[in-house]
Amino acid sequence: MDFRLTDEQEALRETVREFAREVVAPVIGDYYERHAFPYEIVRQMGKMGLFGLPFPEEYGGMGGDYFALCLVLEELARVDSSVAITLEAAISLGAMPIYRFGTDAQRQRWLPQLVSGEALAGFGLTEPGFGSDAGGTATRAVLDGDHWVINGSKAFITNSGTDITTLVTVTAVTGVLPDGSKELSAIIVPTGTPGFTVAPGYSKVGWCASDTHELTFDDCRVPAENLLGQRGRGYAQFLRILDEGRIAIAALAVGLAQGCVDESVRYAGQRRAFGQPIGAFQAIQFKIADMEVRAHTARLAYYDAAARMLAGDDFKRQAAVAKLHASECAVQNAREATQIHGGYGFMNEFPVARFWRDAKILEIGEGTSEVQRMIIARDLGVADSRRSS
Repeated sequence: MDFRLTDEQEALRETVREFAREVVAPVIGDYYERHAFPYEIVRQMGKMGLFGLPFPEEYGGMGGDYFALCLVLEELARVDSSVAITLEAAISLGAMPIYRFGTDAQRQRWLPQLVSGEALAGFGLTEPGFGSDAGGTATRAVLDGDHWVINGSKAFITNSGTDITTLVTVTAVTGVLPDGSKELSAIIVPTGTPGFTVAPGYSKVGWCASDTHELTFDDCRVPAENLLGQRGRGYAQFLRILDEGRIAIAALAVGLAQGCVDESVRYAGQRRAFGQPIGAFQAIQFKIADMEVRAHTARLAYYDAAARMLAGDDFKRQAAVAKLHASECAVQNAREATQIHGGYGFMNEFPVARFWRDAKILEIGEGTSEVQRMIIARDLGVADSRRSS
């Protein structure tokens, strides 16, 4: 395998790196502390075509691929994860389900504004009483004539309450399968639909400049044609979306891990103790060396998963490996970077304080670390071997 980037990929990475450093870095700390959504940054990312990276030109996209998106997410997260997760969720959870499973009419209606960044969409999967247990979905949708009537609630939904949010795709129980299990389907709910309520934003530990809300549906009626994909295929659809999203989250985690290296190298050269820069001490050198090893190996893991995905090969296990390893590396690097910065690492004006606050959610969102280990073990046949013993 050759993981060297093409000239076009390098140019994209450099463009986004410059944007992150010159546009995002100087202002994001203020957005973060105010828990404010960075509309101007989102607008500029839209003009750069970032929201349309993996989508065809017929919908206004850039005609790129999912790996290009991952490169962009890594560079953004080297500076700030709130901006990176806004882009990641807008594409992989907002627009991608419509592109993957939508009808031609649904694609023509929704994708142009989503891939331009003029509008955002959310994906309502998680519920207050059911986190990793997506099969425990309690939200229900009943077909009443030519409309679905939805009742229930969703929790922790990204990009669901901004001024430019245009829809949320929700999973709901739409019936019972022959084996007695729940029939899950995905339904598009446009913003402003009567009965669809967006709660105030959460007070979060991290990702403070991203948009996250709880949603409730009270006899919320949407047209029957808002069904996304086949009825009863909602579970399979969101599994596919989550597999892809894990690669993107791994790339974001690598960006955070690498950002910790960047800031630690810079600080180690500036901060002096006992008459010399702290980077002269082997204890600091070894910490930073270990941080670089983590970022590098995590990057190779998501490169591998993305390559398998784009080749059309099975990538479920590799996506889980990449997400698990990268998220844990990000948490470790954030802890070490804070330690290297000492007291200043506990001050919010230093980027590593943001990195520390942002890192933990990477081990939870898009499937917890425990879920990733379950996926890996099952794919290796561990669960099957237990039953056959």
